Amino acid sequence: MSAIDPNNNNKEKKKIIIDTDPGIDDTMAIFVALRSPEVEVIGLTTIFGNVYTTLATRNALHLLENAGRTDIPVAEGSHVTITNGTKLRIADFVHGVDGLGNQNFPPPKGKPIQQSAPAFLVEQASLYPGQLTVVALGPLTNIALAIQLDPAFAKNVGQIVVLGGAFFVNGNVNPAAEANIFGDPDAADIVFTSGADVLAVGINVTHQVILTDADRAVLASSNGKFAQYLCKVLEVYFSYHRDSYSMGGVYLHDPTALLAAVNPSLVTYTEGVVRVQTSGISRGLTILYNKQKRFGEVTEWSDKPTVKVAVTVDAPAVIKTVMERLMES
Repeated sequence: MSAIDPNNNNKEKKKIIIDTDPGIDDTMAIFVALRSPEVEVIGLTTIFGNVYTTLATRNALHLLENAGRTDIPVAEGSHVTITNGTKLRIADFVHGVDGLGNQNFPPPKGKPIQQSAPAFLVEQASLYPGQLTVVALGPLTNIALAIQLDPAFAKNVGQIVVLGGAFFVNGNVNPAAEANIFGDPDAADIVFTSGADVLAVGINVTHQVILTDADRAVLASSNGKFAQYLCKVLEVYFSYHRDSYSMGGVYLHDPTALLAAVNPSLVTYTEGVVRVQTSGISRGLTILYNKQKRFGEVTEWSDKPTVKVAVTVDAPAVIKTVMERLMES
């Protein structure tokens, strides 16, 4: 089976909203989504994470203008966590001060829509019940707010694909926590226990998907518009990985989660209850209860809905699809 289905035009396109904090790997995921014939991107919602929310909105508008897709609305999300905490750290050392590799692009002409991100999510899920996939590439604040705003949201949304968690491995903020979950652990716990169809794609999986220096050289030599844009912004991201992980490549976190939403056969998963540690030294830790033991006593794990947690990924197919779609742009 090829990574791309050329005959997909006959099928109903999968409607997706990308909740995003762009971010270099977010940029790659957004570009791949725009080049994916299987999906229709019906909106971007913005959240703090790699950058603060205001800059995430600016970057989202900029990326859509650069892609010639100003028809896609951008809804600005929360500036604070679900418990009204402020974002203490942003990943400017990973993505650059502007979130886009310190390229200092001119400000976008477009503006976000009036609606807040949670209100937009609720509206679109009720317009397309069971058909909307939300791909959450940052902290889960907007998604948790949508769940609180409308009790029907968890059932109306088709699937929520979460880039987040460090299941069975160390985190990337500290040994316990992965960055997106750490950004708002309370929101993550709300989403994981909401009863929505949730697929978590954690760094246990995304660390298997590496875009190498050689891949980057291939992108640089192609005429693809998106490939050329990315080669400008990638240097900061590659140098961070060289310094932090001593590797000649970068992890493709966001594109992996995006493609798992587009083509679920790229990952395998296990199912169980996931809870998130919301305080203390292991704040942001994601714990999967695999249901192999039945516990007698009633606890915070009892009667909670299950979610899917990705355990394997077809890394070569993800890389191949990312490369093809960026180079054909």
